[in-house]
Amino acid sequence: MKQFTLPLIKKAQRPTARLKDFFRLRAMLDTGAVLPVWIENEELLKSIGGVPVAANQPFGGFGGMTTGTLYKIPLFRCGELMYPEFPIIAAHIDLPCQMLLSATMFSGLIYEVDDCNHKFNVTIPDHESHVRKLTIEDRNGNLHILCTGENVE
Repeated sequence: MKQFTLPLIKKAQRPTARLKDFFRLRAMLDTGAVLPVWIENEELLKSIGGVPVAANQPFGGFGGMTTGTLYKIPLFRCGELMYPEFPIIAAHIDLPCQMLLSATMFSGLIYEVDDCNHKFNVTIPDHESHVRKLTIEDRNGNLHILCTGENVE
């Protein structure tokens, strides 16, 4: 098993980490989220390599349905995890971070929000890869996401 820890920002009311290995962005863990969501302006997303894929994509969350633009980031890093061709939906939401990390991103992994010590701990079991593949599918007008580990050989 591999493990890593991301320090959480102490003054944040929700579990928020600064991604040192990814442009020092502030990312909030949302255990109820299905899709990773870009919160900041889309120009910043484009400046870090985000490429728009599809506009006006409906998705659920934040108290109902909303729409956003689906982007792909060539390689997203979160601690020891790597997500090639990372799909993320950009939506204009007022939160104190640049992005939301969805629980589905950590499918098959063991993760813990240690609020007392301000840490986000992730364990990658031996049968899982640190290279993750997120796939977004459109099922009857609703976006769904699948996450699997990719074998690296």
